[in-house]
Amino acid sequence: MKKIRVLVVDDSSFNRKVISEILESSGKVEVVGRAFDGEDALQKILKLQPDAMTLDLEMPNMDGFAVLRWVMANRPMPVIVVSARESDRSVFKALDLGAADFVVKPTRTASPDLKNMEEELLSKVLAIPALKLDRVRRRVEAQAPRPPAEPPPQAKGSRRAEIVALAASTGGPPALQRILLGLSPQLLSPILICQHMPPVFTRLFAERLAALSGRAVKEAEDGDLLAARTVYVAPGGKQTRLERQGKDLVVRTGPRQPEDRFAPSANHLFRSLAAVAGKNCLVAVLTGMGDDGTEGARAVNAAGGIVVAESESSAVIFGMPREVIKAGAAHHVADLDGIADLVNRHALLDAPSP
Repeated sequence: MKKIRVLVVDDSSFNRKVISEILESSGKVEVVGRAFDGEDALQKILKLQPDAMTLDLEMPNMDGFAVLRWVMANRPMPVIVVSARESDRSVFKALDLGAADFVVKPTRTASPDLKNMEEELLSKVLAIPALKLDRVRRRVEAQAPRPPAEPPPQAKGSRRAEIVALAASTGGPPALQRILLGLSPQLLSPILICQHMPPVFTRLFAERLAALSGRAVKEAEDGDLLAARTVYVAPGGKQTRLERQGKDLVVRTGPRQPEDRFAPSANHLFRSLAAVAGKNCLVAVLTGMGDDGTEGARAVNAAGGIVVAESESSAVIFGMPREVIKAGAAHHVADLDGIADLVNRHALLDAPSP
């Protein structure tokens, strides 16, 4: 198998060394060069023609944002941002500019703790061959979504999705933004979002979704009562589920277990929806590598709920939705706008204003 040729860009020589060692330890990555700032990165991109790049955002002379803009305009390639936690808000700007995904450095300074990001960094770089860069770019170019479609009239009893849940990994933030912006203003059903993302960033992502969509969006907290018209983002580093208390549905968050590959995990969330909502829920599995969501989608399907998988035509990485389809758990396969339409069709709506 051809190795993935990667350029490592970071202003710290120690970080460049550690990141290079992590990548090359897989045997599937060749680090073709290392750059110490943005100007050096552009020269090495032109000279070395890498397949992909890891990119620090805060660098002297030319920062990572300027590099991203140039790359996406002149030499498009998958870019994985390797960011300090202190640069948390900058990550979302980088995703808007076309970065495929991000990994958080445990510390801004040179430290052996950088090795702690080994598994996450490797998994995201090794997913690059499956990543559809043209779809990343299309989502950047089409950030202004279509107006929310008016949901068609439905037969009595067909609006049964009292709860909606959306799950995503790589490529998920812009996909989730587009879906939320395509939903009817009359939508009543609460929405739960499971986006693979580390702690702190899920709270910032919730704030971002609220600002972009005009909806009530919050990071879910243990003990939250699900409320109409509200979007809940599962907190990073924890598992989120729902439980029923009388007539109320309550959010429960708990610690990540050693066996958990993802926290938050779509499987954990979807299984709880199947148990407490049964046929009265709709779940959608969006772009991402791996199979998180498949087991939970099976449970929702078996309980009579509605399962949607993002289509290959729009997914940045088709892994997660493909596994749901292969398992026979998906009732619908649709692109992002189609998923918004399905939510509009099946979720509960408020009566329109006279």
